[in-house]
Amino acid sequence: MESKEEEPNVSCGRPVCLHNPHLDALKDDILYHFSLGTGTHNLPAMFGDVKFVCVGGSSTRMKSFIEYIAAELNMQDPNSDYPNICAGTDRYVMYKVGPVLSVSHGMGVPSIAIMLHELIKLLHHARCTDVTIMRIGTSGGIGVEPGTVVVTKQALNDMLLPKFEQVILGQTVERSTDLDQSLAQELLQCGNELKQFPTVVGNTMCTMDFYEGQARLDGAFCYYTEADKQAYLNKVRDAGVCNIEMEATVFAAMCKLSGIRAAVVCVTLLDRLKGDQLTSSHEVLVGFQEHPQILVGHFIKKQLKAKAADLSPLINIRGAMRRKESHAKL
Repeated sequence: MESKEEEPNVSCGRPVCLHNPHLDALKDDILYHFSLGTGTHNLPAMFGDVKFVCVGGSSTRMKSFIEYIAAELNMQDPNSDYPNICAGTDRYVMYKVGPVLSVSHGMGVPSIAIMLHELIKLLHHARCTDVTIMRIGTSGGIGVEPGTVVVTKQALNDMLLPKFEQVILGQTVERSTDLDQSLAQELLQCGNELKQFPTVVGNTMCTMDFYEGQARLDGAFCYYTEADKQAYLNKVRDAGVCNIEMEATVFAAMCKLSGIRAAVVCVTLLDRLKGDQLTSSHEVLVGFQEHPQILVGHFIKKQLKAKAADLSPLINIRGAMRRKESHAKL
């Protein structure tokens, strides 16, 4: 089922790769769930400068993130409400400020997979290069304190295997869930620099369900005991898993296929070895949910500052050359 990779329409940098020759036959590519398309929108003009994409389950959280990062980058507009670019649909929301795109993905593998198909195509059509995508979200911790931010080392499925499985044309297709390890270490370093909350690198288990799939005892159905649950979660911990969520495997697999540098950055809301239900106050949980955006915001600021420093000598050289040319003309 391998397809010849479509040639990226970029001249330099790391492109966003597609692997679908059938797209060449389309007059217009309609990104239905975004209410965008190549025939109706100038995607390079709208998104060509995007370097960082942050995705998260909650539409409210992603609106909050764009407001936060705008302030952090000093790009906030007091007269702007940061319009939802996907206002023509109620499936996902999308916001942009400078080189940062913020997109919601809903809950679970199917929802984020649909979003990623269209997001990856959008970035490709916009001719974006050197893009970093980070999923920011919440999770259940395994042996770590609530409020800890876990940067995923390896995304594992619910059988504790580093792969994402999908049925395509009646056959099971396996895809790697490797993530960029250098990016994970950079994010860990950011956490160490901030010193605002615990930050660790560890494996993340992705499940297809919030209740039975995560060994909870408080769902509508449960046919196992507390002892069964503890035995399973201890096995999970022994596999190096620090947290459990519901999107990491397909996120890692799709980003790897498209050649995009990616990371999963999730805060733990509770330690699943100690319970199933969230008993912390609303205020405490809201505070926890801000941890990933603080970490990712620090990373983005650091990256932009480093890029500006790299470009500064070139700008000075060009300026000196222009001045020299002006004097020569005089």
